[in-house]
Amino acid sequence: MKTVIQRVSQASVTIDGTVKSQIKNGILMLVSFEEGDTAEDLSWLAAKICKLRIFNDGQGVMNVSVQDIDGEIMIVSQFTLHASVKKGNRPSYIKAAKPETAIPLYNKFIETVELELMKKVKTGTFGADMKIALVNDGPVTVIIDTKNRE
Repeated sequence: MKTVIQRVSQASVTIDGTVKSQIKNGILMLVSFEEGDTAEDLSWLAAKICKLRIFNDGQGVMNVSVQDIDGEIMIVSQFTLHASVKKGNRPSYIKAAKPETAIPLYNKFIETVELELMKKVKTGTFGADMKIALVNDGPVTVIIDTKNRE
């Protein structure tokens, strides 16, 4: 799994001109799955994101988590995170999981994050042509790959 996490003051997903979901203060997470991702990857990433100290404390230091601020999370599927540009100029997405694998992982990941966060998360729609609007707060952007847990 690969994910791009952005601390946002607001974010929204629009599909066919209609806002599907929106959040205020919290995390916009773009996530991509690959063959071989496991329930353990989902659990590890959900816990890491919910506890990641990327929000400012009273002294302006990034020292509190989305849970600590009672923030929101929006999860959007984005298979292009697995793009390989090693050869030529046209990205290859061969490492991205096929929909029959990725959709159940996406749905299970949403459930796993909700259990960890102890509240509902907002989402995009898997496979839809989505327009994402966001105000990146900071900016703060973190990239996490479950295959490289350094």
